[in-house]
Amino acid sequence: MTTTLWKSFLAGLAVLIPTWATVLILWTLFKALDNVVGSHMSDPIPGMGLLLLICLLIISGIVTDHVIGQHLIRRVEERLERIPLVQSIYLTLKGMTDVLNFRSRFGKSTVVTFPFPRDGLWALGFVMGAAPHAIQIVPATNLLMIFVPTAIHPFTGYLAFIPEHHVHPINLPPEDAMKLEFSAGFYTAQTGWLDKPPSHPS
Repeated sequence: MTTTLWKSFLAGLAVLIPTWATVLILWTLFKALDNVVGSHMSDPIPGMGLLLLICLLIISGIVTDHVIGQHLIRRVEERLERIPLVQSIYLTLKGMTDVLNFRSRFGKSTVVTFPFPRDGLWALGFVMGAAPHAIQIVPATNLLMIFVPTAIHPFTGYLAFIPEHHVHPINLPPEDAMKLEFSAGFYTAQTGWLDKPPSHPS
């Protein structure tokens, strides 16, 4: 009983702490922007700080998606990682926001198991789709792209190209698979999660 509660406690921390920290960071940014705008306006407009925060997030996303923006961000990160105290703070905060990116990207993927990195060993992965046509070189075999996260930092991992007949879908929702990865196995999924998922009639 105690062991089960402890595992559930750690799994809860792994999920709630990054989310709560992200909320606090966004709230702090909102208050700061709101105060800056309010100090330069004789008649402050309610919600202006929120509007500026949304614009800031959108602009940051556009810059990040752009090739030049990605290069600039990598250069800034390299500089920040050379400063001891700033490095630890920045990497911690970046890891927290990576949790949300991980969820948004893999939240609707199919969870599977398959032999990896060799026969006899098994890995948990997320189906990203069919492999590009140029890689489909084995006759009569469809290769799938499977992302294999690395616990306990599942924002990085391996992209494996696995024959479809070696892939076994399991009865585990993506959210539970993420908790399993985030907690390095401490999270306990519901009984039967290794079974084949039930088929839905079309």
